[in-house]
Amino acid sequence: MNCELKKPFTAVAYVIIFLCIQTVVMNIVLLGERLLLDRDVAQPDAIGMIITMVTFTLLTIGLFAWRKWTPLSRRFILSRPWAVLFWAFIASIGAIIPSVYLQELLPEWSDSIQQDIEQTAQMMFEMMNVRGGYAVICLLAPIAEEMVFRGAALRTLLAWKPEHRWLMITLSALLFALAHLNPAQFIHPLLIGLLLGWMYERTRSIVPGIIYHWSNNTVAYLLARIYQDPDVTVTQVFGSLPHVLMAVGFSLLIFLPALYQLHLRMKQGVEE
Repeated sequence: MNCELKKPFTAVAYVIIFLCIQTVVMNIVLLGERLLLDRDVAQPDAIGMIITMVTFTLLTIGLFAWRKWTPLSRRFILSRPWAVLFWAFIASIGAIIPSVYLQELLPEWSDSIQQDIEQTAQMMFEMMNVRGGYAVICLLAPIAEEMVFRGAALRTLLAWKPEHRWLMITLSALLFALAHLNPAQFIHPLLIGLLLGWMYERTRSIVPGIIYHWSNNTVAYLLARIYQDPDVTVTQVFGSLPHVLMAVGFSLLIFLPALYQLHLRMKQGVEE
């Protein structure tokens, strides 16, 4: 097969490797819990999930750095891109409420899918309420995911068809959304994936994406700690539909100027 034609398959392979590492580690932890508890359990508990995420994110980071599937460089940081990182953080804050509210407007899923969604939400909520949850969800996960989906997969796709950059960014965003393995979480990571892909394509660095990803996950973590309810909705948070619409409008007044500032300040990067 022509080397150029291998690149899209390579990009998909990076995501499959990421998911395989996660699956293998989770099954090992699950087996350990079954042996320790001497009973059958369907999935690891919150502590087990923390152990799973710490292990597979560190393995992912180490493997992708070692194999140079995600080339690492200090070039972007040495350019002192503090304004870009600041506006990436602001954009993340402004995008959260509109994105979550859009997802809440989607039709309900079938009972079986809805049950899986609720179980996933409950597990994430429990993880956010145990020691180590913040470090795993808000620090390690963003680094690992940016290395896989932008630093490896999108980098490969852009090398394949640089003239179709938005198509490549969209493909990487689809991979990012599908890899969450949760139909209810498809829209939010898809939209985030498009934005993170754009930032990577402009800067050729995963650092802005890590900042954005960290900020997004940190807000979710703080809300879980504050409201102590995995099923809380935007409407419940703000009390009424008019207040929700005001919050969405205010958020867009933060998000859109942040995008404009990023457009102005992100210089076209070179490959790391």
